[in-house]
Amino acid sequence: MPENQHTDPFEDRFAAALRDAGHSFRTDDPAGLVGRGQVRGRRKQLLRRTAVLGGMTGVALVGVGATLLLPPEAHDPRRTSPAAGPAATASPSAASPSPAAAFTGDDMLRSLKELLPQGTFSEEQAQGTDSLMPPYARVVFDDGNGAAALGLNVDRVEPGSEQARQRATCPDKALVTYDDCTTAKLPDGSRLALFRGYEYSDQRADTKRWYAELLTPKGHHVLLTEWNAPAEKDAPVSRPQPPLSVEQLKEIVTADVWPRVVDSMPSRRDRSATSEAPSPGTRGRTVADTLAGLLPGELKVTGQGGEESDYAYLVVDDGKGGSLVQINVQPGMSDVAGKLFQGAEKLADGTLVTTRKSPGEKGAEGVVMWTADTLRPDGLRVVVSAFNTPAQHQDATRDAPALTLAQLREIALSTEWDAGA
Repeated sequence: MPENQHTDPFEDRFAAALRDAGHSFRTDDPAGLVGRGQVRGRRKQLLRRTAVLGGMTGVALVGVGATLLLPPEAHDPRRTSPAAGPAATASPSAASPSPAAAFTGDDMLRSLKELLPQGTFSEEQAQGTDSLMPPYARVVFDDGNGAAALGLNVDRVEPGSEQARQRATCPDKALVTYDDCTTAKLPDGSRLALFRGYEYSDQRADTKRWYAELLTPKGHHVLLTEWNAPAEKDAPVSRPQPPLSVEQLKEIVTADVWPRVVDSMPSRRDRSATSEAPSPGTRGRTVADTLAGLLPGELKVTGQGGEESDYAYLVVDDGKGGSLVQINVQPGMSDVAGKLFQGAEKLADGTLVTTRKSPGEKGAEGVVMWTADTLRPDGLRVVVSAFNTPAQHQDATRDAPALTLAQLREIALSTEWDAGA
């Protein structure tokens, strides 16, 4: 059976999406093409999910309004710029532009810096509300104890949507290693998550990543992330801990300036609404339910999670230990055929199929990932992977995954994913 050269379907999707992104922001195609809105929205969700499952950035550091929306150049440790002068500490009611006016990139930087403790700033980058993409501000901040990267992102999320349900929640410890994560409901009904963890789930580096994430009942989404290094990746640790305590993180994300920024953003209905449309084969039920129904009878489901419409994971046990199984069901992916399915098997109906065995998470001893990747003629892509561990970032607990490549292939090709449109 043909094997694709790519090692991880989720990283493949991540790379393909980044190619569409442009150079100013780490998210999907910034052009306002309504016809591709659904593809963009789903890929945006997948970018966030890839960060979680691939151990690339932990919970939400890649191109999703999810949550950490730092542009690619904002993470480049090689970029340098003159340090700015010290900024005074300010309360959450720090001065900011009128809510009736657009916020420029300079406004974003000034508002963030006014809320930070006294220190120096460098590597300043920002985007205002005069763009189709969500605003952000990024600085390298030094309070005298070492330079640290900070990134703030704001966005609008449809209240009550699937996207909203994912925000300001703690990640599943089956997928992400962290020291502490708490959630709380504030008096105004907002949901707040405070996270202290690591840039890499396998902790192959000492880079720590802490964040505060806020979602208001009106859909204002604010995320502030900090590291104990001057860049998210590929920079030496500069201090034992990030500079801001979780209490300071909370104070900044709950500042009244950020809802005004969101309210001044142009409407993105195509981006928020289309990303919530369920996949054609899963209307009325979750992907996890469908996946569980396709498992061999001898497997017992011991854990599950994911999103209703296009992603799920299960932890299954055949009596030999837990095995993580994860699936993505994504419509509108015809454009990746040439890149991700070169040399793939082509079935009579035109469906492309490839299977592969590859290493799992870096730093996790002995972990392997077996994958079946399929692309229907109508653009529906179904990718199923299984691991020989119940948690991808942990060492192997068994010799092989609980599902064979043939079983994964059968699941990915099931007509259950096509039915029910």
